[in-house]
Amino acid sequence: MGIEQAWLIPFYGFAAFGVLALFRTFLPGQGKLLAVLAVVAGFVTFWPVLFDFLDRGVGEYHIAREWFTAGALSVGWGTIIDPLTIVMLALVTFVSVAVQVYSLGYMRHADGRRHRDDPRIGWYFAAHSLFTASMLTIVLADNLLVLYVAWELVGLCSYLLIGYWYERRSAAEAAKKAFITTRLGDVGLLIGILLIVAETGNATGTATFDIGTILELVTAGALDSTIVTASAFLIFLGAMGKSAQFPLHVWLPDAMEGPTPVSALIHAATMVTAGVFLVARLFPLYEAVQSAQLAIAIVGIVTALMGASMALVATDLKRILAFSTMSHLGFMMLALGAGGFTAAIFHLLMHGVAKAMLFLSAGSIMHSMNDETDIRKMGGLRTRMPVTAGAFIIGALALAGIPPLSAFWSKDEMLLAVQGGLNPIFLVLFLVAIVLSALYMARAILVVFFGPLDRDNARVHESPAIMSWPLIVLGVLSLAIGFIALPLGSGFEGIGSFLFEASHGPHEFEFSVLWSLVGIVLAGGGLMTGWVLYAGPRERVDRIRERAGGLHRLLAERYYVDPIYQFVIDRFVLAMGRILAVFDRRFVNDVGVNGPGVVIVETGKRLRYHVTGLFADYGAAMAGGVALIALLMWLRS
Repeated sequence: MGIEQAWLIPFYGFAAFGVLALFRTFLPGQGKLLAVLAVVAGFVTFWPVLFDFLDRGVGEYHIAREWFTAGALSVGWGTIIDPLTIVMLALVTFVSVAVQVYSLGYMRHADGRRHRDDPRIGWYFAAHSLFTASMLTIVLADNLLVLYVAWELVGLCSYLLIGYWYERRSAAEAAKKAFITTRLGDVGLLIGILLIVAETGNATGTATFDIGTILELVTAGALDSTIVTASAFLIFLGAMGKSAQFPLHVWLPDAMEGPTPVSALIHAATMVTAGVFLVARLFPLYEAVQSAQLAIAIVGIVTALMGASMALVATDLKRILAFSTMSHLGFMMLALGAGGFTAAIFHLLMHGVAKAMLFLSAGSIMHSMNDETDIRKMGGLRTRMPVTAGAFIIGALALAGIPPLSAFWSKDEMLLAVQGGLNPIFLVLFLVAIVLSALYMARAILVVFFGPLDRDNARVHESPAIMSWPLIVLGVLSLAIGFIALPLGSGFEGIGSFLFEASHGPHEFEFSVLWSLVGIVLAGGGLMTGWVLYAGPRERVDRIRERAGGLHRLLAERYYVDPIYQFVIDRFVLAMGRILAVFDRRFVNDVGVNGPGVVIVETGKRLRYHVTGLFADYGAAMAGGVALIALLMWLRS
C-alpha cells in the first residue's frame, strides 16, 4: 500500500456514512462504533501513504484517474500527494479519531442513575463520518470540480451538525446562519472556478479543471491577466466564508450551538481550515496576482484583531474559543498574504492540535456542569477537574506563544514572514494581536480554573476516561510537536525542508533570537496583564469596564456587524424581495404566463354566442352569408 491507495482514506468515511444513514436502526448502538472504526482505518491508512511518500522523496505526485469526458473536456478524480497533502491528512485523520473517541463519552446523557446514548447517536456519527471524508477529499482532490463538490459537502455537514439539536431554536438558527453566510462566499468560489476554467479553454483550446495544469498556465502567463485577477479574488471569497474571515465571520460564534465535539472538529481540522488550505493549494495563483495577495493580508490582520478583541469580553467559554479561532485563522491568512506558505500551514497544524484540545476541554467542563458555558459561573475548577484543567492550560499557553509549546514555533515563523514580506504596519498590528491573544487566554484560564470554588460547583467531577484520554494525548502532543520545526536528524532538517511551496523549494528553519525574544516578551506581558486583572478581586475589572463602557459595548456587540447586516436585510434585501415578488406576481405570472391563457378563454367566451341551437338563426346566418358573397361579387364586377 502506498500513495496510489490514498483515496481509501476518505472512502472509509463515505462508506460508513452510507451504512449508518440507511441501516443505523438495525445496528448495535446505531452503528457508532462503525463510524469510529472507519476514521481509525483512515488514520492507519495514512501511515503507509506517508512512508511511501518519504521513500520516493519529498515532491509532488499526481495519481490521475478519469471520471468523465464531455467533448474536449475531460474531468478526473485523481489525487495530489505533496507535503501540503501529507500535513493535512495527518491533522484531519488524527483530530477526527480523537474527536470521535471523545464523542462516545460526550454523547451519553444522564437518565436518572444511568447514562444513555443520545437518541440520534447514529445520525450524529454518520454526519461526522461524512464531514471528515469530505474534508479529506478536498485535501486530496487534483481538480477544482471534485474540490468544489467536496467543499459543498463540508458546508452541508456543518449545517447538519451545528443544527444537530434542531429542537432548540438557537441551534436551528445558527445552522441556517452558517449555511447562508458561507453560501455567499461559495457563489464567488464557483464563479471564480468557472472563469478560470473557461479561460484555460480560450488559451489552449481545451478547458480543464486540473489544478496542476491551471497553475502551470497561470505561472507561465498564458492566461488573460484580467480573468486571472478576477478569479483569484472570487476564489478567495469562498475561502473567506469557510475560514470565517471578515466580513463573512458572523456565523462562527453562533456555530457553538452544536455539540462541543463538532466545534472541535470544525475549528481544528475541517470547515474553517478549508479556506486556508484552498489559498495554500492555489498559492501560485495568488503569487501571480499581487493585489489579491495584499487583500488576503489585509483581511487576515483585520480578522485577527477583531477576533482577539472580541474574545476579551466574551463570557461564553465556547465563544471565547471561537473568537480565538477566528483570530488565529487571520494570522494564517496574514502569513499567506506575506508569502509565508510554510509559516501559515505550520501554524494551521499547531493551532489544530491545541484548539482541538481546548474545545474538548470545554466540552469536558460542560459535560460535568450540565452544559454550562458562562465563565462567570465557573472558577476554581482545577481542583475538581485536574486533567481538564491541565489540558486547557497547555492549549491556551501554546496558542499564547509560550515556549516550548507548539504554537510558539509557528508564531515565530509567521513573524519572520510578515517582517520580510509586508509593510511594517502589518508587523506592528500582528504584535498587538499577539498581546491580545495572550491576554484573553490568561483571562479564560484564571476565571475558569483559579479563584475560589463556587458552592454550586462542589459536585463537579472529572470526565470519564474515554473523554480524558484524548485530552491527555493531545496535551502531550502539544508539548512535543512544535519541535518538528528543528532539525531532528535522519535527513530531516526542520519543517521548512519538508513543507514548502514547490516553486520556492525547501529551506532550513530560521530562528531569530530577536523576534523570538520580542514574541516571548509580548506574550508574557499579555499573560502578566491577565494575571493582574483577573487573579484578584473582580471589582478591579468591573471598574475598568465602567470606565471603558463604550468600548466594552462595541466589543460585546461584536462591532455591531450583526445588527448592521440585520438592518440591511430588513430594510433593503427584504424590501427588494417584496418588490420583486409583486413584479413576479403581477407581471411575470399574471401578464406573461396567465395573460395568453386569459385572452384565449375570453375570446372563446365571446365566440360561443353564435352557437344558439335555433334553426332560424342558422338559416338567417346562411342567408346573410350568401347575400354578403353576392354583394362582394357584384362590387368586383
